[in-house]
Amino acid sequence: MDIHPLEVLRRPIVTEKYTASQDVGKYAFEVHRAANKKQIAEAVEFAFQVKVLSVNTMNVQGKTKRLGARVFKTSGWKKAIVTLKQGDRIDVFEGV
Repeated sequence: MDIHPLEVLRRPIVTEKYTASQDVGKYAFEVHRAANKKQIAEAVEFAFQVKVLSVNTMNVQGKTKRLGARVFKTSGWKKAIVTLKQGDRIDVFEGV
């Protein structure tokens, strides 16, 4: 499946945990479920003009929710942790 690089990255994940990991050059993104590690690396390099060293991915399961007697499950998503070359930064995350 051929996905355009700008469609691979859905949104950055900005939490306390991942904000602290930016000091060592690691950034987290929600990505397209069908994207592989190579496509994610190319998308980050294309969008932010940085050099990607490694990509770790994981599938996050949806949570079961209750609304009264109704029980439903939210949809799952894919998360990618991208490690950049030392000295490279993604400025979108800075100051958040």
